[in-house]
Amino acid sequence: QVQLVESGGGLVQAGGSLKLSCAASGLTVGMYVGWFRQPPGKERELVASISWSDPSTYYRTSVKGRFTIYRDNAKNTIGLQMNSLKPEDAAVYYCAARRLTDNEYQYWGQGTQVTVST
Repeated sequence: QVQLVESGGGLVQAGGSLKLSCAASGLTVGMYVGWFRQPPGKERELVASISWSDPSTYYRTSVKGRFTIYRDNAKNTIGLQMNSLKPEDAAVYYCAARRLTDNEYQYWGQGTQVTVST
């Protein structure tokens, strides 16, 4: 059973940085881990994802060059380094995981709030 627990959210000024961390258990070879976010009143969107087995990553266009997703297999953690934060980055951020054969992410954390002040 995959379990995911996010941490690291908080309040940051626009232009600042924040690092999110996802403590994972149960991940296996071939799985993907993604960071999603859901701004107030909007749909949840995929921000970035990374393979648990190889270096492949994905970023949505609006965060490319500002956010970095990384993993530490030894510590079973997946991080999201967020730099040059903008007010539109404010959202609840979720860590999620899926198997290669799954069309959708099946496992979700509880979410962590990121607030960006102007």
